Amino acid sequence: MSRMHVLYVIDSLNRVGGAEQGLLALAPQLVRSGIRLDVAYLTASPDGIQPELTAAGATVFGVHHRGRGRTAAALRALVRERRPDLVHTTLYESDVLGRAAALAAHTPVVSSLVDSAYGPEHLHARGLSPWRVRAAQAVDAATAQGTRRFHALTRHVAGAMAGRLRIPAGRIDVVPAGRDPELLGTVTAERRAAVRAGLDLPPDTPIVLAAARQVYQKGLDVLLTAWPRVLRGTPGAVLLLAGDPGPESERLHALAAAAGGPARVRFLGPRGDVFDLMAAADVFTVPSRWEGLGSAAMEAMGVGVPLVCSDVPALRETVRSEDYAVLVPPESPERLAAALNAVLADPGGSTGRVQAARARFLTNFTLHQVTAQMVDFYERSLDSRRATAAQVRARTL
Repeated sequence: MSRMHVLYVIDSLNRVGGAEQGLLALAPQLVRSGIRLDVAYLTASPDGIQPELTAAGATVFGVHHRGRGRTAAALRALVRERRPDLVHTTLYESDVLGRAAALAAHTPVVSSLVDSAYGPEHLHARGLSPWRVRAAQAVDAATAQGTRRFHALTRHVAGAMAGRLRIPAGRIDVVPAGRDPELLGTVTAERRAAVRAGLDLPPDTPIVLAAARQVYQKGLDVLLTAWPRVLRGTPGAVLLLAGDPGPESERLHALAAAAGGPARVRFLGPRGDVFDLMAAADVFTVPSRWEGLGSAAMEAMGVGVPLVCSDVPALRETVRSEDYAVLVPPESPERLAAALNAVLADPGGSTGRVQAARARFLTNFTLHQVTAQMVDFYERSLDSRRATAAQVRARTL
């Protein structure tokens, strides 16, 4: 087929965030595969990934105005100006506004389903209003009806969102996120020593790392509640928390102060070297209450660091079983602390899981594999448009 033109619409281009990192990883591969790629982002993102996207060959547009109405109008104008073959939206604001803009311009639109939103866990999440969740779901579901196809990161997300957005299951394709094995690198003595020296941590310090936004979903409060128990079992351990501040930040800092303070818990803020931090850690942990894929867990599998994560559906789908990672119930500080201490106490015992996890990453989550699946997804979406047009023409004859 002729070279395809895709306009990718995303909420922001911040450096920390699974959707943003997924786009950053995928963009160069899409361009190399023959996709003409435009990227529009709806929230100002200073110091974001715009330079890397431009260097990869994408054309980047900031479409951020005061108020949804003006942003929606600007996005509609951009679709009409650029005239893409396909609009691809990711994350809530981009889904709602991007779908509307594409449909107004008579352009096919597809959307990524990156999380299992609107479930019971969201209705009872701290800081979320149940009626706002239901209102957002209604808007999402309404705009979803005109969407050509959907891309879900996991089968779990596909199944959950088919019901919650009233989408026929046959319109959802499952394609995981992918990462470049060379960019991730692996654990080496030299890399581990260099990163620890940069953090001013002795080579023998037991290090646990988590990398996540400071939001309720990520369960960092569960990890910090578990941390005093970890210290009782592993005196001298240090917890590193990398990621953007968020609505949970004040509470997390209070929990950290009660769990050993700065000597035992370090907030690193947003980092561009998370893969290096993984290579320097003794354990990487993902204590999330829910996930869409668990990109950080997938990346840890690729780097080759022992992994302890919540046994929630999407994470279990990503890591597969206890043969690849230690899985613990969510919301259980006691079980999480016990698992972390067990891994820290017996590094050799994790060798088999680490090797199996890296092999699973190389089999399922490399960029080469994922890019081919995404291009197929785009082509199927355009083929369905052509098939529908042909059916309409046939009915009018």
